[in-house]
Amino acid sequence: MSIAENKKAFHDYFIEDRYEAGIALEGWEVKSIRAGRAQIKESYVIIRNGEIFLIGAHISPLITASSHVRPDPVRTRKLLLHRTQINKLIGKVERAGYALVPVNLHFAKGRIKLEIGLAKGKKQFEKRASEKEKEWKREQGQLLKERNR
Repeated sequence: MSIAENKKAFHDYFIEDRYEAGIALEGWEVKSIRAGRAQIKESYVIIRNGEIFLIGAHISPLITASSHVRPDPVRTRKLLLHRTQINKLIGKVERAGYALVPVNLHFAKGRIKLEIGLAKGKKQFEKRASEKEKEWKREQGQLLKERNR
């Protein structure tokens, strides 16, 4: 079940490969995410010291959050992946010029997971072409619908 989706990522990048990563969260963050108060639209993923981090994801704290905890809605969160996956991602990002983009925040077997995509940036003309193609597919669907009536 999807919690938050990054539709902007598909507009700005070609997503070539996807990985599902766990996230190191605090208790108040889990409660907020379950309440649907998470946004990954303007977030990004970086590699630092052989570890992968999510930066800029906004998780709004609930009003009922504990008084002794100072919630930081946009704190840096560590992503949990297997070492082999991390090494593969490091190689692709550093050598091949790929970027890591958060694509989808979802539940998997009761746990909160983040799907990250190994992406190549689109040029402006490629963005326009994909937009035209999307509109054409929408028009085709409408024409077929009218035709079948």
